[in-house]
Amino acid sequence: MTIFSVFIDDGCITCDACEEAAPDIFEVTEDTCFIKPDARLDGGYDRNVTKSGLKPDVVSSLSDDIFDAADACPVDVIIVVEGTGEEVHEAEEEAISEPEVEIVSEESEEITGDDLESLLTVGERTMSILFGSQSGNSEELAAKFAKQAIDYGLDATVHDMDGFDLSSLPEMKRVLIICSTWGEGEMPDNAEELWLQASAESAPNLSGVNFSILALGDTSYEFYCQSGKDWDDRLQQLGATRLLDRVDCDVDYDSSAAAWAIDALAVMAAVDGTGQFHEDQVDAIKDRVSGAAAAGAAGEDGFTVPEIAAEVIQAEISIFRYDPVSATAGKDTWVCALPGHMSVLESLRALKETHDGTLTFRDGPSDDPATAISVNGRLILPGSVRLDSVAPIRDGGLRLRIEPLPSFDVVRDLVVDHWSLERGREFSKPWMVAATREGADTAQGVLGVMDPSTADMLHSITDFCSAPLLHSCSDATPHSEAYLGPAVLARIWARINDPRSSESSISAMQDILDSNGGIKAETDLASIR
Repeated sequence: MTIFSVFIDDGCITCDACEEAAPDIFEVTEDTCFIKPDARLDGGYDRNVTKSGLKPDVVSSLSDDIFDAADACPVDVIIVVEGTGEEVHEAEEEAISEPEVEIVSEESEEITGDDLESLLTVGERTMSILFGSQSGNSEELAAKFAKQAIDYGLDATVHDMDGFDLSSLPEMKRVLIICSTWGEGEMPDNAEELWLQASAESAPNLSGVNFSILALGDTSYEFYCQSGKDWDDRLQQLGATRLLDRVDCDVDYDSSAAAWAIDALAVMAAVDGTGQFHEDQVDAIKDRVSGAAAAGAAGEDGFTVPEIAAEVIQAEISIFRYDPVSATAGKDTWVCALPGHMSVLESLRALKETHDGTLTFRDGPSDDPATAISVNGRLILPGSVRLDSVAPIRDGGLRLRIEPLPSFDVVRDLVVDHWSLERGREFSKPWMVAATREGADTAQGVLGVMDPSTADMLHSITDFCSAPLLHSCSDATPHSEAYLGPAVLARIWARINDPRSSESSISAMQDILDSNGGIKAETDLASIR
């Protein structure tokens, strides 16, 4: 048997093991792992869930590397598809053969309200999101909206305008453009070359393209969102169809961008495989995605909460065990049938009640930060993660390796001692030492005031679900007792940036941040000494 294809299943933890074993095949992205286009017959760049065949020269020369990468994956998401060898040649012939031209009627079948499912699933459902970005905001939004597109039945691909082939644009039925404005109404650096091509007289006709624009800018500048406006006008001049009016966003763009995405994804989803726009289906698509269409109305209040349940799966659960009395460590493994919607914490409770009453772990509410553990190398709050989402299901079952958080001393089984984190908190003294500042005279009395954007920024610095979990994410904490850890340093950084903090407090916090136990301990400086 030979390798025919390889693809990445759900649950990738972006650990780089696959890319280290087979760099010519795998490339780890921010959220998952992609199969490189040079290795595939279809030239695609994604997880290859369609199981496109690998090129014959890749199969002949890199099969061992692919198997090594699959073995090295800690969460078993690299799936190797084997065959007799004939599949590769057949797929290659199919990829290079001349396509047959099928004469079809120019009149597309009208998709009625009763056929919404067909509209969202039948035919070509690709969508392209182009971003022009100077600081990364447009790129971040493009990646975010590409993930949301799945709920709308769309297969979205994000394109950097830098290096984008303008000649491929006429073949795209659905296009979203997210572009910021730089300087005095100028295109960002990565969009400048593409804009010059699109502005030329030789630019292609875009009569088959449906589009919408999200423009990012700053109202304090004269040419507010000018780049987005330029793209909006030019695409229309080239014959493209604007399905949704352009939205211009100021520096606080989150809410307006999210609202635009809901409307933009809905109208793009209403474009069928032939490129025809079904405007009458837009509201139905929004209802479907939001869940309004599926909400029951049987209760006295007109709403019925649906029961969320999943099928029973076979789970092989291996749990780290440690007995402090005998100072022995090992693992126990149980095979049991559990519903997929059960949380990891609930499964631990079930094992304790039915199999081993001595099993020890921190219990609490689903969002209790102290309950954090490691599952298949992934640090989680067990009460917030379902069994069927923490690891890929193989042949109706899954395997879980549950261990205590790293970076802490183990007390018993999955319970760890958080004292190293608490000691760092105590040493850093992260409480507020306020400066004298102006206040506002309100009906509730004199209150301190703060700009909303500053408040949001301060909140975002410490917006993590669990300090012990964040502490364990660092590779440095197990090797340095002096290192305070990322959770403590994040709170120190928030105090330093808080305009309410006194100068003496900021100075003291900065000294801690610059000390040997501060941020420098997170980085290995050996390579630059």
